[in-house]
Amino acid sequence: MPDLTGRTCLVTGATRGVGRATAEALAKLGANVVIHGRDSASVGAVCRATVRMARGGLVTGAVADFASLKSVRLMAEDIARQHPQLHVLVNNAGAGARQRRETADGFEWSFGVNHLAPFLLTKLLLPTLTKSTPARVVTVASMAYRRALLDFDDLQWQRRKYRTLLAYSESKLANILFTLELSRRLAGTGVTANCLHPGVVATNLFAGLGGRGGKIFSVIFRPLLMSPAAGAKTSVHVASAPELATVSGRYFERSHEVALNSNAQDPAAARRLWDVSEELVARAKA
Repeated sequence: MPDLTGRTCLVTGATRGVGRATAEALAKLGANVVIHGRDSASVGAVCRATVRMARGGLVTGAVADFASLKSVRLMAEDIARQHPQLHVLVNNAGAGARQRRETADGFEWSFGVNHLAPFLLTKLLLPTLTKSTPARVVTVASMAYRRALLDFDDLQWQRRKYRTLLAYSESKLANILFTLELSRRLAGTGVTANCLHPGVVATNLFAGLGGRGGKIFSVIFRPLLMSPAAGAKTSVHVASAPELATVSGRYFERSHEVALNSNAQDPAAARRLWDVSEELVARAKA
């Protein structure tokens, strides 16, 4: 197992599910772990539980609501101030919506929480990551991307009939395109960017999506799904494996690199998504 002693890792969405299992695994490898969650009570409880299994590293918390880009900005400022070095950022936090709803900034929920929030957080933490090289950005996507295409004329689902699982799938495709463009922009800096599918894990995500699909996944198939600890293995592998130190712009499933479908290999779409995302987060700040 890799030794992460002295390495600082931030895991978003780390108070439950795959995120919590990822933070725990990194702590057991000796890393200093920053656990992010939406509320201080949950973050504090998970920090206290994680420190008991940590192998010598520090365990601290960070609080932000990813449905508010202002909250993301404030957390990024706090992390940069409190942690002068950041070696691994695991963009794990994710959510879905049963029906179309908007974030505090007026963005469709899945796109705002799953894509724009980690996009902004990563951009704001890049200076810290770059001065901490070698460093890694690991983004948890999903194989659900395979059924999606980004509609750049309606990213916020204002014109189309809202489809819960497709909106989620589009946000996961956005995670992958973001990773590919980020990797291109980071070439030669010592910071890598990769993404992954954790597996179909027994968490509350699908139940939260509601509808027939959510019920099937959360009730009927739940006994067949992976545990959060099993789902975290790919995240931990991509975040820590020595053989991936210089690997960037790749997609992983079950800790192995997997070729992407054509809808996730369009460099023009990746660049366009980056430009649109910059415009949207800037508009939210105005």
